[in-house]
Amino acid sequence: MAMATPAAFYRTRRLFSILSSATPCARPPNLAPEPTPAQKAADGEAEATPKAGRNRRNPLGKIMRVIFQERDPDKLVSQFIAASTASPRFRDIHRVYEVAVSRLVSFGRRDAAAALLDSQKPFLEASNEDFAVRIVRLYGRASMPSHAAATFLGLPPKHKSVTAFNAVLAAYVDTGDFDSLATALDEIPASQKAEPSAALDVISLMEKCGLTPDMVSFNSLLNGFYNNGRFDKAEKIWEMMKERNLQPNAKSYNAKLRGLVAEGRMEDAVAVIERMQKEGPKPDSVSYNELIRGYCREGRLDESKKVYEDLVKNGYAPNKGTFETLIPCLVEAGELDLALNCCQEIFNRKCRVKCSLLQAVVTALVAASRVEEARRIVKLGWKNNYSPRHLNIPALKGKDNNVDAETDCNDSVPYEEGSEEEVESKTA
Repeated sequence: MAMATPAAFYRTRRLFSILSSATPCARPPNLAPEPTPAQKAADGEAEATPKAGRNRRNPLGKIMRVIFQERDPDKLVSQFIAASTASPRFRDIHRVYEVAVSRLVSFGRRDAAAALLDSQKPFLEASNEDFAVRIVRLYGRASMPSHAAATFLGLPPKHKSVTAFNAVLAAYVDTGDFDSLATALDEIPASQKAEPSAALDVISLMEKCGLTPDMVSFNSLLNGFYNNGRFDKAEKIWEMMKERNLQPNAKSYNAKLRGLVAEGRMEDAVAVIERMQKEGPKPDSVSYNELIRGYCREGRLDESKKVYEDLVKNGYAPNKGTFETLIPCLVEAGELDLALNCCQEIFNRKCRVKCSLLQAVVTALVAASRVEEARRIVKLGWKNNYSPRHLNIPALKGKDNNVDAETDCNDSVPYEEGSEEEVESKTA
């Protein structure tokens, strides 16, 4: 049998050492006689100097670094499986699962992601519902909806909840393959079947199975239908919500806005916003972002700027989606003053955006001979941990770039949450 490389052996050992030290073991009470004052003083001095290698404060960060450093997908999977098998504590760390699956998908290795998630199924029976939902959801994140459905069908009865079903629903919504969802769930026992033939039957199917659809269920279907231009089906979802006395929320209307904007129906989208302002629910940042996106797509920059002003005036916080939609349009139109103000807002609000967005503004400022303002953005970016490799003064790079980094930063942020719009479209 081939021996593991020294590097792989070292990383595995390191992972196990981190896990084994993550939580101190319980110790029996000390029954020794009360120490003298002199002994207490000596002990206090000893405790004041921690032993090297005994820092147990951030095991998650160390585990994440081990996973990030592994560039071989197969080794990443084997190390992950070994760690999850050895330690129940490891299985409680949500983020390490998400990062591992995300990295494997980025490598183009969905088979490896499937192997990693399949290895967790033996733990489903003894785990809680949260763990089961996580595994189902991650199959969807890896664009494997059929695996998500199969896992749901195989869950212990105690874990077959609406939340778990919604994770399956979201997986199929992301791919737009509704009919396959109905087919996949056709394995439900005959006594509970609703004979589904299309996505609209999914709600009836849930109710036949004793699951009460919630707003996440309906919003997932709305997102799926509107994203695929199936407005007639979406309208039936609204009717079903009304029949069940469910009040649509902002996410329901945002799904409709997204569909209208995608078809260039901006007047209809504005009408939806006006209705929300009058009748509720009130539009949120995502609602305004959809209008900004639509206007920018049509080259209507003045309307985009007006919507941005309304967003701020109405007390909503511009977010990642706002800036990443509006700033490129401002740069292209030469509206550098507003682009500069948006960059300042990004830093003031601690909003994490793509480094390339800031670099585009810097490059445009330098081209307009506004180098000092470009330097200010670069310096603020470095202070906020954007990489000097990717954020710099292009005309001075390697010559007279006097912008000094004042903080240490990595080449990139290892793991970054998606924008609010991305999260909303997946979680409804």
